Amino acid sequence: MGNSAIVEPMTFWLALTELYGKLGATVLVGWILGQYLPRSVAHQLGVFLFWIGVPLGVMIFLRRADLSGAIWVAPVVAWAAIALGAGLAWLWSRYQPFPHSRSTGTFMLASMFGNTGYLGYPIILTLLGEEYFGWVIFYDLFGTTIGAYGFGSLFASWFNPEMPQQSPRIAVLTALRNPIWWCFGLGLGLRSLTFPLPIEQGLHTVGWAVISASLVLIGMRLSQLTSWQHSRSVGVSVAIKMLLVPLGLGVGLRSLGFQGALLLALVLQIAMPPAFATLVVSEAYDLDRELAVTAIALGSLALLLTLPLWLLIFPVP
Repeated sequence: MGNSAIVEPMTFWLALTELYGKLGATVLVGWILGQYLPRSVAHQLGVFLFWIGVPLGVMIFLRRADLSGAIWVAPVVAWAAIALGAGLAWLWSRYQPFPHSRSTGTFMLASMFGNTGYLGYPIILTLLGEEYFGWVIFYDLFGTTIGAYGFGSLFASWFNPEMPQQSPRIAVLTALRNPIWWCFGLGLGLRSLTFPLPIEQGLHTVGWAVISASLVLIGMRLSQLTSWQHSRSVGVSVAIKMLLVPLGLGVGLRSLGFQGALLLALVLQIAMPPAFATLVVSEAYDLDRELAVTAIALGSLALLLTLPLWLLIFPVP
């Protein structure tokens, strides 16, 4: 299962170099801005991207994405990654118990949910183009978004008995209130329409501007992370999330017939660093914020080393 490569190998590695340049430059701009601008600016940018920017970008790129084939497999893979990450994290926590259950909760959340939106979107768009963006969106929306803000919230409440328990129905409804779903439906509805070339080019420019703003936000938030506590536990969590789970599922998917650019797109989504949702949920449910902060920072740095690894293990022919 899967399609042939959309770029030649040399062009593919040049695309990786281009990606590093884009990631490094844009995140660095955000990091510098985060050092000098009030913290409220990052919050306001985050609110804009949550309500308008990212949903708009999804709508724009979804119109051009290929939704043919067994695209429903993407959420199945996402939930398999979440379950495997949770299982491995639970086993480690039994072997090396944390002093507080709240730390255990954050450790498991960081091992389960990746940054498949703000980072996954630009990485796969740059390396593989728009052909596989439909798979990326289905993975992110029906896997990470529902998982982190729905199941993740319910999961977090188990590790802090002082917080009011949330029913599964309320947790899922909370995740579905994310405005990205509205633009997902709108993007599906607009796929049959053809706009004049200037409008199409303008929409494409807006879509990439949103991607750039997302990377700037990541840089701003990273500049505000000051804690590197729990380095040993975080190292294990990042290894589970960014090495063991993608390697295991990647090999499994390849044995099932997935290959080429499609296989790599799925592996890269699985291998994204811990999501900012880990920090959001940990703060909302009074779990271990410091551990979440450290996991996000370390995972974001580790991404620079793990990306070439997956290109070597799961090459595009």
